[in-house]
Amino acid sequence: MKKHVLIVSALLLASGALAQQKKTITVGVFPDLDSVVKAALPGFYKTHPNIEVKINSLAYADHHNALTTALATGNGANDVEAIDFGYVAKFAEGGGLVDLSKAPYNAAQYRNRFVAYTFPQAMTQDGRMVAMPTDIGPGSMFYRTDFLKKAGVQPTELNRSWDSYIAAGRKIVAANPGTFLIPDASEVATIIIRTGLKSGEGLYFDQAGKVLVGPDNPRFVRAFTVAKQIRDAKLDARAGAAFSSDWTTAFQKGNLASEVSGAWLVGHMQNWLAKDFAGKWAAQQLPGNSYTSYGGSFYGIPSQSKNKAEAWELIKYLTTDPSQQILAFKTTGAFPALRAAQTAPLFNEGVPYLAGQKARVLWRQAANQIKPIDVNRLDPVAEQIVSDSLSAVLDGSKTVEQALGEAQRLIQRRAR
Repeated sequence: MKKHVLIVSALLLASGALAQQKKTITVGVFPDLDSVVKAALPGFYKTHPNIEVKINSLAYADHHNALTTALATGNGANDVEAIDFGYVAKFAEGGGLVDLSKAPYNAAQYRNRFVAYTFPQAMTQDGRMVAMPTDIGPGSMFYRTDFLKKAGVQPTELNRSWDSYIAAGRKIVAANPGTFLIPDASEVATIIIRTGLKSGEGLYFDQAGKVLVGPDNPRFVRAFTVAKQIRDAKLDARAGAAFSSDWTTAFQKGNLASEVSGAWLVGHMQNWLAKDFAGKWAAQQLPGNSYTSYGGSFYGIPSQSKNKAEAWELIKYLTTDPSQQILAFKTTGAFPALRAAQTAPLFNEGVPYLAGQKARVLWRQAANQIKPIDVNRLDPVAEQIVSDSLSAVLDGSKTVEQALGEAQRLIQRRAR
């Protein structure tokens, strides 16, 4: 009798252990989003004790290259995949990701909780939604208050218009020998390209897939022309893309008078990029009433995932929980895509690095002014072609008209 009791007890214990067995899911991320997920896990485990999360982090390019391969081959993807704004259109049109707008996810129910422009970025023309937004990068102008003061320039002169920006820049550079107005002239072109879009337009294509890039498009002509004016006036440091070695060096030397970037830049500046210049930087809106986004991150579920329900639980926690979105902001400075998180008292406090300026209020205002931009799977291709064409203008090898005409033909060829 005792033997039978022991067997039954053992079976009950075993079944209980199985019931409590954790299911492990994997999350593919890149820095600094890996820090956000790591910080989120203690809170997630409190409400989801039966889910174990393994973080697989790769460098930014490596992560997206690996995801491209995994989605193409149908093998090797994580249960949850982080996707940067620059890649989301490509993955949306390419397939391989779950449509979160459908049951059991029904992500559309959360749309009004998020900054307006985020959801369209992850949606296809046929209405599929492949990822949930988690953070955004509302654009901001950062400037050195000491350089402006020495030149007798008011901050409003820098952001009244792009013409005013260049005129003020000449004064600042003249009064502060060895300084530059901006790391690279191409940054200004990028902002102008991303502003003043007509309803239903994308950056490079309209809703019908027609190429918008060309010498007859005022948006691109203006962008290239203003950038060329900055280069010809020797106002930029010719530092190239953000986070390049030359760009980093320019910041660390402390010889930049301004920079245009996402609100997240302050986190990098205070932690390593320009930590010796705390209190000397301030923020304001971009010139000419420009409102644009500098990136943003999303989470999607690959169709090949075997743990879709658990993956969705993690994504919901990371994106729709206000306290988690606030924690993410505290961890890396990633500005929340969730509106409720932006109303936290933290966002009305001063930013120590910016001499106590309440800059987060500015960034919140900018975030709610940014308009949705239609995405196209060929956006990354068009972006590279436009970038190469702009480089040809800046180095003087082509005129604006020549460069944009060639860019138009190249993009049309790729879009066939």
